[in-house]
Amino acid sequence: MTSRSALGALALVLLFPLLALTQVQAQTDDFPGRKIYPSLPVIETAELAQDFDRYNIVDVRSNYEYDTLHIDGAVNIPLNKPGFVKRVRKLLEDGKPVVFYCNGHTCYKSYKATRKAIDAGLQRVRAYDAGVFDWARAHPDRAVLLGQKPVDPQRLIGKEQLKQHLLTPEEFAQRAQSNVAILDVRDAAQRGLIELFPFRQTNIALDDKDRLDRYLKKIRESGKTLLVYDAAGKQVRWLQYRLEQAGIKDYWFMKGGMKAWFKRPKA
Repeated sequence: MTSRSALGALALVLLFPLLALTQVQAQTDDFPGRKIYPSLPVIETAELAQDFDRYNIVDVRSNYEYDTLHIDGAVNIPLNKPGFVKRVRKLLEDGKPVVFYCNGHTCYKSYKATRKAIDAGLQRVRAYDAGVFDWARAHPDRAVLLGQKPVDPQRLIGKEQLKQHLLTPEEFAQRAQSNVAILDVRDAAQRGLIELFPFRQTNIALDDKDRLDRYLKKIRESGKTLLVYDAAGKQVRWLQYRLEQAGIKDYWFMKGGMKAWFKRPKA
C-alpha cells in the first residue's frame, strides 16, 4: 500500500466514528427526550411501518386527543388514568410487543409510559417518540382524523395556524370585556375553585364531547366571538380541529393558558 493510500485509509477510519457521533447528536437534538431517557428502547417510523401488524400500538394521550387524531388501530390507554399497567399487561398476553406514542418530538408521554411499564416488570415495550403527527404525514392511509381516514395532510393544523389565534393574557382580558363567549376547557381537577371570569364563562372539559359539540353549535349560530383558555395553553390545539370542523372562525386562545395568566405583570 502506498503512503497516500495508507493516509486515505486512516482518514476514513478516523472519519467514521466522527460521522456516527454527529448522527447521534443530531438525533438527540431532534428528540430531546432521548437525552433524558437514554436507556429506553425506541422505534423509528420506518421500522414501525414495516412491521405494523406485529405490534400492539398504544396511544397514551387523553381521550380527546385520541378522538381527534390517532394511528389507525391504536388502543387508547391514557397514561394518567388508573389501571394503566394492568391494561398494558393484558395487551402483552397476545404475544405482540407494545409500542407507546404521544404527540411527538417534544412530548415525553411515550417515554414515561415505557418507563412505567418497565418499572412494573413488563418487557417487550418501546416508545415511538416521533409521534402521531410524523406518522400521519408519512402514512396518512394508516391514520384517523376526526373519525375519517385516510388523513389529508393539508388538514393537519400546524404551529403557524395556531399562532394566528393566540392572544396574550392581557389581550385576552381586554377582549373579554366586550360581548363575547368565554369557554374554560380545563377539567374539574385542573379548575378547582378558580375561575378567571366567574358568572360569565362556561366550563366544559374537552372529554365531555357531546356537551362541547352542543355548545359549539350554539356559538356558531350566535355568531359571537369565542375566547377559550386551558391550564397551560397545550389543550387548545386539539380543540382547534373541532372549531374549524364546526365552522367557527372568530375564536381566540389564551397563550400559555391559566399558567401564563398568573405570570403576567400586574397592573
